[in-house]
Amino acid sequence: MMEDELKQLCKRMRLAYVYDYVTQENKSEVLYEELLNCLKYEQREREHAKADRLIRKAGFKSTKPISQYEWHDQIGIPSSTSREELVTLDFLHRRENLILVGTPGTGKTTLATALGIEACRNGKDVQFYRVMDLVDKLQKASHRGTLARTRKMILKCDLLILDELGYLPFDKEGAELLFHLISDFYEEKSLIITTNLEFSSWSKVFQDSRLTSALVDRLIHHAHIFTFAGTSYRYTNALSQLRN
Repeated sequence: MMEDELKQLCKRMRLAYVYDYVTQENKSEVLYEELLNCLKYEQREREHAKADRLIRKAGFKSTKPISQYEWHDQIGIPSSTSREELVTLDFLHRRENLILVGTPGTGKTTLATALGIEACRNGKDVQFYRVMDLVDKLQKASHRGTLARTRKMILKCDLLILDELGYLPFDKEGAELLFHLISDFYEEKSLIITTNLEFSSWSKVFQDSRLTSALVDRLIHHAHIFTFAGTSYRYTNALSQLRN
């Protein structure tokens, strides 16, 4: 019924007295309908404004939504999930991880970003970092004595996206700081990681085989691993421009 819908909407929007005003006398159906439409509009605009704030705060390098993502036949989707489940953010609701592995320029970062934007549009707090930028942030915080506060701010998010793992190695301090942060996300929050390295090569980045083994074990325990192959989009685009 329209009256029930109005009551629930007022409750969600914390409008304690609007519903009482409408129902204290026999108001017309027209008033109910007009007020309901007005509140629905207010709710939509609040949600849009919140999503825009979350997207700006996340630190994405682009704002291409999932509806514009160009899926290609060289993306290996694991049997543990599906494209439809991915788009509906089922992994996030189940606190699972996504690991996107493969050739540079084949859409890993674009997909990770698009899923992050979709999460923001669903009211989730997302943080996006290039891995080296995050390690640098953690190290600087450690040296300033503000590491606990920095970690707390990162751990508040619902989804942490770590882009470009494997492009550069870390020193021992950076590797340990990143390891402990990722460990704190284990079974509590979701991670999306993009990397150009197979798991067997991660020790080259972390420079500690035992730490690497423990890290991989945590990441893949509740993870969907996607593989990306093919020619780099950037390379293909550059060639086409040269030919033109």
